Amino acid sequence: MNLKKQLFIAFLISFIALMGFGIMALLVSKHTILTFDGNIISFIQGFEAPMLTTVMKFFSFIGGTTPVILISLLSIIFLYQVLKHRSELVLFIAVILGANVLFLTLKQLFHRARPDLHRLAEASNYSFPSGHATMAFALYGVLTFLLWRHISTRLGRTLLIILSGFMIVTIGISRIYLGVHYPSDIIAGYFISAFWLTFAIGFYQRYKDSYNRQKQANERKRNSPK
Repeated sequence: MNLKKQLFIAFLISFIALMGFGIMALLVSKHTILTFDGNIISFIQGFEAPMLTTVMKFFSFIGGTTPVILISLLSIIFLYQVLKHRSELVLFIAVILGANVLFLTLKQLFHRARPDLHRLAEASNYSFPSGHATMAFALYGVLTFLLWRHISTRLGRTLLIILSGFMIVTIGISRIYLGVHYPSDIIAGYFISAFWLTFAIGFYQRYKDSYNRQKQANERKRNSPK
């Protein structure tokens, strides 16, 4: 797939994700999604059981600030020490920091209170969009993108996608199950994170192509007869 097609797909997905977030934000602002939220919460919490609550609290913890920071630091060390790709390191940091700034800013903009139907855990700050969902999508999404090119087998790539998708979805569901987020908070978090992730990847791909072209041009210039 050539660069132009890759960039088109990346920015198309980015645009669609931004539109998706905009729709969710509009529905939340007009309070027209409460029935949908309530039905999904009732369905998910209908599976409540002591063992499941323990599992959901674990995945909610994994999606929290401290574990995300720890996983990010370990990923940075791996990218730098093992893969030796500094530009990939920059992309990773940009995606994680950018996603964090986005959801914190949007929370302050919308000021949506958290649900108070049936709490199995406590959480502070505003509800929309979900920081757990935003950071899970950004973290496991960018890791999937960066590790994909270093995995040569179809099985390895399939397992990578399954694991990343499982973590993203389960962390999101855990927040609904525990009663600290509306489903629309989770969906909006996925949308805004997908927007930022694909936008950053598109910009990164364009930068890499420009860098490689310049590098090739310099090599040809050095090797040309004087």
